[in-house]
Amino acid sequence: MNNLIIEETKYTPSINFDTQKGVFELIGKSYPENTFDFYKPMMDLVEEYFDGEEQEITTINMEIIYFNSSSSKLFFDFFDLVEEAHNDGKTIEINWIYDEENDSALEAGEDFQEDFENLKFNLVKK
Repeated sequence: MNNLIIEETKYTPSINFDTQKGVFELIGKSYPENTFDFYKPMMDLVEEYFDGEEQEITTINMEIIYFNSSSSKLFFDFFDLVEEAHNDGKTIEINWIYDEENDSALEAGEDFQEDFENLKFNLVKK
């Protein structure tokens, strides 16, 4: 299975998904012009990854500084996929990384943590 690497832009985060190591990183701001088109390769790979023979443990590191409402919906869909994989017995750890001065990033992480209480969701202060 191929890895996915997308460089960060002014409006989109960097995405680095190393399928061999089972490490997924999403870092930066997320307010692309067409959110679902931008994230489609990521969502497709995540589905394929969890359907296949993934690593023993999958680690998801998300350091999102700012995101718009359509990105929020997309992240909700993403965590739905992750939760399905978790419910199928996959071991997944999510690290929501936030700057201590960015209250909105912390609140967003807390909201996702509440919405997906079955997932191991760590709020990590940077």
